Parts: sequence; C-alpha cells; structure tokens
Amino acid sequence: MTMTDAAVPRGLKGVIVADTALGDVRGLEGFYHYRQYSAPELARARSFEDVWYLLFEGELPTAAQRDAYAERLAAARPLPDELLELVPALASPLTPPLAALRTAVSQLGAIEGMPPTYDADRGTIHANALRVCAATPVLVAALFRASIGAPVVAPREDLGYAANYLYMIEGAVPDPARARAVEQYMILAIDHGFNASTFTARVVTSTGADVAAAVVAAIGALSGPLHGGAPSRALDTLDAIGTPDNTERWVRRAVADGERIMGFGHAVYRTDDPRSVMLRDIARGLGGPRVDFAVQVEATIERVLAELKPGRELHTNVEYYAGVVMELCGIPRELFTSTFAASRTVGWCANILEQSADTAIIRPSARYIGPEAPQPLPPPT
Repeated sequence: MTMTDAAVPRGLKGVIVADTALGDVRGLEGFYHYRQYSAPELARARSFEDVWYLLFEGELPTAAQRDAYAERLAAARPLPDELLELVPALASPLTPPLAALRTAVSQLGAIEGMPPTYDADRGTIHANALRVCAATPVLVAALFRASIGAPVVAPREDLGYAANYLYMIEGAVPDPARARAVEQYMILAIDHGFNASTFTARVVTSTGADVAAAVVAAIGALSGPLHGGAPSRALDTLDAIGTPDNTERWVRRAVADGERIMGFGHAVYRTDDPRSVMLRDIARGLGGPRVDFAVQVEATIERVLAELKPGRELHTNVEYYAGVVMELCGIPRELFTSTFAASRTVGWCANILEQSADTAIIRPSARYIGPEAPQPLPPPT
C-alpha cells in the first residue's frame, strides 16, 4: 500500500515527520523536555539565557560560558537605525501587534541582508538565528511603545532577557519577583515539540530560505487563535464569568451553545499540562484576588466538563495561567501573544538550525478527492 493509499490522520496527528535532538512532548505522561532535561525543572532552576544556550549549543553553559554568551546576546539586541525609523509606521493602532512584528522581522532580515540558509555556512546561519532571537523582544517592545505614542526604550546591557523585556515595555526596571515570573513563563514557552508554528518554520527552512523568512512564517502560524491567540482569550473567559457564583452557570451555557472554553484542553496532553501546573504555582506566588478567582474557576470548569463530557481529559493548558501571570506582571493584554513569540523565537530558531543541516525539502503529498480526471474540456461558452 502506498502512502497516498494509507489512512493519514487528520492534521498529521501522530505522524513522525523528522528526527530531532531538541526535545519532545509526552502527552500521556504530562511531560516535556528540552534536550535531556525537564523543561519545568529548567524553568525552576535556570535562567532564560542558560536554556537558550542549551538549545543552540547542545549543553548547559558553565559560568564562564554563560557570561560570554550574555555579552554576545546584549551586543545582538540593538536594532539597526533603518529599522527604528520604520517602527512608527509599522506600529499603527490599526495594526495588530503580531502583524507588526511579522513585518518588522521581515525588514530586519532584509536590512541586514540575511542570506538563504541554502547558501550560507553554519556560522552565518547561527549568527543570524541569534540575531533574530535577540532582536525580537526589542521589536515587540518598540512597536508597543510607538503604538501608544511613547518613546522607544533601548535595551540595557546589564539586564537579563526577561527583565530587559519588561524594562523596554514599561520604561522602568522591574522588581525581581515580576522579572523572574516572566522569565520562568518564557522558559516554559521556548519550545514544545512539532507544534504548528515550529513545523512551519522547519518547512520554510527546508526550502533553503533565510532565517528571518522562516521566523516570519512561524509568526504567521502563531497568529491563528487555535495556536497562539489564547492567553488573552483565557482572561476574557474570567472576565465573562465575573464572579465565582456565576462560574457553573456560565460553563454549562457555554457547553450547551457549543462554545469552546479557551484555556482548557490540549492537542497532545491527556493529563495536566505541566506548564499550567507550574504557572499556577507562579501565580500563587504572586498572589492576589485574581489568582484566587482563577484557581476557583479552574476547579469548577474541570468538574463541570468532567460531568458534561465524560471520558475526555480537559484540563487547563498553558494559556490559562500564562494570561494570569502576564497580567499580574504588568504586560498589556494585547502583548500576550507577542510575548509568547518573543520566547518561542528561540525554539523556532533552534529548529531552524537543526533543519538547515538537512538538504531534503519537506514536500508531503495530498490525497485528491475531486471529480475523476481527466475529463473532456467543455467548449467555451
């Protein structure tokens, strides 16, 4: 039986399309990892830069390697003047932040003349990947500041990845607790198997396109609400429920109307999402009535869903508590998905580096289900 004759799962679910040494997601176990280490354990014990180094270089850094890498990343953050001049035009209030970021990353690649990966050596591809990753949070913050009529804040060399991100958004150095909470969220979001945006980045890379082009394509995939648009929508759910005593009535009505409850369920996990479990703990560490409400809503929704949809494992996914944590840390709701992108760019680029070493283009087939062909061409009318 040929591949075209075989039954291919809808959406390629469960189909192995490549080998990777970057990590994996074990949905039945509620576990995922970056290389050989548990991702949540890395988020608890390491910095964002450490995990970035792990994915790009294949091992955790020594203290000396960490310091040298931090200097290299700081040098790669500032935006070229030509791109800074374009930021006000890209940051129109009518342009969604992720759309503006997509265009800005494309311009970065063009301005800096990033060559197709097919024509570039490994050192150039690596440098371009590092550059895109370092510049992305700077672009997100600059575009946001410009969109609200505030001056763009340049990155600082003495701040880490997450602290710099908050600093560039707010214009003030964040307190360490908020910076660490955002850093831990961003570590948890760096990579997560062959999700839609990561697969998109690898497909584009397999054509030999440049690093920026692959990241732009990944951002496009992320912009879909079924992939990256859910953190703010999960908070919209909390807003819609309003009060604890309204939770059960709201969820029963939503299920009866066939509405999707954002922040619950996952394409891979059939148990608790380990990212959500850790983010719940981070939220509780930050504290406050919003967290208490979110925890109560989670428990009620899971109980009602277990009753109304027996046999289905529907737990909170990463977006639910990600929205709570980002809100508590002062990140504007319209930047939730862009913040995710600022983190996931490191994972995309690690996959781009891995995929660019393979010269085979990703070119699957489709099963034709239209009218039998060939048929006689009808005469012109």
